[in-house]
Order: sequence, then C-alpha cells, then structure tokens
Amino acid sequence: MTFASTRLTRRTLLTGAAAMGVAAPFVSRRAFAQTPTVNIFAWAGYVTDEMLAKFQADTGITPVFTPYGTNDELLNQMRASNGAGFDVIWPTVDRVPNYVEFGLVQPIDENKVEWDRVIASAVSGSENMGAVVGGNRYQVPSDWGTEALSFDRDQAPLEYGSASYGDIWKPEMEGKATVRGHSGLVGIGLWLEGEGRLPRPMREAFASEEAMTEVYDVILAEAIARKGNIIQFWSNENEAQGAFRVNGAAIGQTWDSTAAGLAREGLPIGYIAPKEGALAWMEGLSIPSQAANVDEAYAFINWMLTPEAGAMYSNATSINSTAVGADALLSDEAKAFFAAAYPGDALDKLWWWPIQESWFVAKRNEYQDRFLSA
Repeated sequence: MTFASTRLTRRTLLTGAAAMGVAAPFVSRRAFAQTPTVNIFAWAGYVTDEMLAKFQADTGITPVFTPYGTNDELLNQMRASNGAGFDVIWPTVDRVPNYVEFGLVQPIDENKVEWDRVIASAVSGSENMGAVVGGNRYQVPSDWGTEALSFDRDQAPLEYGSASYGDIWKPEMEGKATVRGHSGLVGIGLWLEGEGRLPRPMREAFASEEAMTEVYDVILAEAIARKGNIIQFWSNENEAQGAFRVNGAAIGQTWDSTAAGLAREGLPIGYIAPKEGALAWMEGLSIPSQAANVDEAYAFINWMLTPEAGAMYSNATSINSTAVGADALLSDEAKAFFAAAYPGDALDKLWWWPIQESWFVAKRNEYQDRFLSA
C-alpha cells in the first residue's frame, strides 16, 4: 500500500489505505421500560462502564452491552439470529463482506452519520478494505490497531529494526511462545516471505484458493516443525494475557491491547512492531439487518466519534480511535505506549489485513485446525 509522504501519526497513518477481559452487560439502574435503549454487541473490554454511563448522560439513551471475544463468535451469533437481537455490532472491516453476504447488516444511512467527526483518511481508506460492498457502505470506521510482538523485557528483549516474527520461532523460545492459530500462520508467512522462502507474496494467498494452498502448505510445514515453541495458543484477549500472566510465555504475537493491559498490571511486558510490519486492522460500527432501535444505533455511532468518547476508548484499550481530536485528549500512558510500539518507520510498514472472503475464512480455519492438532 502507498502512504502519504508526511510523517505518519495516529491521525494520518490511514491515508492511502485504499491502495492496498469479558465485562458484564451494563444496564443503568435508572432505566425505565419507556426510555430509549440501544443494544451493543462489542468486543470484550471495548466499552467500559464509564463510557456507558457517559453515553447515557449525554444522550438519555440506555445502553445494554454484551461482549464477545472473536470475529467468528460475532458472525456465528449474527447468523444464528439472522441479524436480530442487537442494534450495533463491531466487526473488523475485512470481515464486513461476510455479513453482507448473509444479509446480516443493513446499509449505513450516510445522512445520519456525523462524518466530519471521523478522520477523513479512515473513511476513504475503509472503502476498499471491506466497509463498502456493491456501492453501499455497511460500516462506519471507529478505530484501528495492530497484532505484533509482545515480549518479556527480561527474558526476551526485542529492539525495533531487528525484532521479527521469526523471533517467536527461535530454538531458545521453545515452550515460551504464544500465538493465535490463524494469524500466527500469517506471521510465519511474513517472516518466510522476508527471507525469500515463500513461493509467492503472502498477500496473494488472499486472492484465490490455488494461491492460498501454494503459500499455506509451506507455512504450515514450518509451523508444525516449530510447534514445540508454543506453550499456549490464544483465541481471545483473556487467553492471550493469561499466557503471559499465568502460563510462562515470554514472547508472542498478540494484539496491542494485550500487552498494554499486562503492562498496566506492572508486568515487564513490551510491545513492538516487527521489521516485516505489524498486522494492522481497522474496525467500525455496523447496524444489524433486524436492529430494533436504529435511531439509537446512530446516536451511539455518532457519540463514539466525539473526541471525548474516542479518547476514553483509546485510554482504556490502547487501541486507536478514528475520532478527530481524540489524540489530543489521550493520557500520557497511552501516548508513551504508542511511541514505543511504532518507532522509526513502523507506521509506514503496517501490513493491513486484506478482505477475508468466506472461502478464505473456511480454508484458513482448516489450516489452523491442522496446526493446532499436529
């Protein structure tokens, strides 16, 4: 992908993208049956009680929050209910076409969105990343983040420029690593591509089943040969953090929020982009096809795009808001985490997830299962 020539920051890094802990549900005790309500189905840890209380105070709408842990969990729930039960969902942008394919989300009424609140490059960049399907927009971009290298500063210190996905698979990391099955394979692929050991570029694996098979057969063989390095696989935030907190992991490929949460607990865990490029994703807010409270859904979307809400979200998660002005309200801790994670040219090297069509998801899960069961 091609980025703007200016130095990239939280606000500008999305320019040019087109080229390329479970919480309990929150219901206010003050809520009455006649008050407006919005049912939010979002990633665990994304929406804090503080945010929900502020949203209700600002809008008079009662929020009901239900958490999930993975994209597949969200998609399966939406398919089981045929798009009913919730008013707002929070998929990653590369998976939005899956929801459109099954009629699970409705087109965004763009006249109801306060677009001037969103970083313009996130809006334009999301178009070719999955938010726009068949000429209709199905998602409003709300945040972006990465999956890269989490590491114990004492046991497995890493430095930008030399840090690599390959560090996870070094012999000295035997029994000390954690990865997510399917994205761990992508990390291996980027490492092998950087060493000239893939038959074609990693990105081409997302284009056709033939290309995917050719690339993933090589990746899987390498993964199985080095599986002894894995002390625990993870599939959600709690599991990823538990690998370091409880099970003795010293290095891993995890989300940014994983490392940030562990560091807040006082653990010596750092987070850094590898030389191959951190896996970058964008997320956003979509409205299910059978949402019961559509006006309230738009009220929540527009509220999340305010600088105050964006900063509350980023300060809680260390994930980056697309709300204009949110970066100016970040805590010193959040700013320091960002600077340490993406030094030098790290933002220029971000590896944005391509659209994952249904055939790709099914086949990647087959390879993941073979890896996990080997």
